[in-house]
Amino acid sequence: MAADKTGNVTLVVRETIRATPERLFAAWTEPEQLQAWWGPDNVTCVGAEVELRVGGRYRIGNRFPDGKVLWIAGRFEAIEAPRKLVYTWSIEGAGREPERVTVEFVPQGEVTEVRVTHERIADEATADMHRLGWQGCLRGLQEHFAPG
Repeated sequence: MAADKTGNVTLVVRETIRATPERLFAAWTEPEQLQAWWGPDNVTCVGAEVELRVGGRYRIGNRFPDGKVLWIAGRFEAIEAPRKLVYTWSIEGAGREPERVTVEFVPQGEVTEVRVTHERIADEATADMHRLGWQGCLRGLQEHFAPG
């Protein structure tokens, strides 16, 4: 993690997955697939909406073990299928400035590195929570493509 001049933190999380960038891009942008794998450990995705165009909105619902549902939403800033997505990231109702997420699908032979760069995070404690969340999401994505 690194902080910029404003004190905001940038986090990078990576995972190598046995799938093509095309399949991974589809899993990240098609609501049915997104709902199947999305979520940090012990969190269930209860809904996914994706308007895949620059300026389009997305919304993802996370249900926590205590039953609380938290919605993440934002707008797409860049779409370079099947290699890159850039979008804003906000928790609905939190009243904070939007963060930014860049997801890159980097082919490496028979596998693809999925690289998530999460920027504009307010502090290290929030970045640590995001790291755990992204690690859980990437594990879920990896399991989504696991053989069998």
